[in-house]
Amino acid sequence: MAKNMQPIVKRCRALGISPAVMGYTEKSKSTSTKRNPGAQRRAKKSEYAIQLNEKQKVKFIYGILERQFRAYYEKAERSAGVTGEVLLTTIERRLDNVIYRLGLANTRKEARQLVNHGHFTVDGHKCNIPSFLVKPGMTIGVKESSRSLPKFKAMMEADSFRNVPKWLDYDANKGEGKVVAMPARDDIDFEVAEHLIVELYSK
Repeated sequence: MAKNMQPIVKRCRALGISPAVMGYTEKSKSTSTKRNPGAQRRAKKSEYAIQLNEKQKVKFIYGILERQFRAYYEKAERSAGVTGEVLLTTIERRLDNVIYRLGLANTRKEARQLVNHGHFTVDGHKCNIPSFLVKPGMTIGVKESSRSLPKFKAMMEADSFRNVPKWLDYDANKGEGKVVAMPARDDIDFEVAEHLIVELYSK
């Protein structure tokens, strides 16, 4: 499987997003023009470049490669509703993103690795497919044999950092989450002009 090895913070700056969206914290750094001599000489972006940036932003945040992203777009295009919004809310339902949203992983990248290693269950059955799309009524939890691991014990018990979106519900006593509704457009917590992605693919 192809991997994007570019440093997270550097890629975030290039795409114009905060590392916090990725689950990372960035230490403050000087942004003087001496350190970044090209900062004041950037040419105005073309319409295509702006559209491409929006697509690359979403792909990078969720850790999705082009082939799968296009498949999500084509599925959204065939679905009822506004194509761009359907695209975003479909991707938001990915299991690795849900694990991250429930606070059971620090980043989506970490969530993806943990799912691949078989640490989570969906409705009581082990699921090691990060791209699995959850539906309302499904329950996501840490596999019984993994709950004793220090990493998961800390994650399941630490509620101070947990900011679960309204379409999910987390039960601290059981250490599991439940999908209570389909995600909505306003559940997307980063700025993105999804209509530009639609325009890009429509050319």
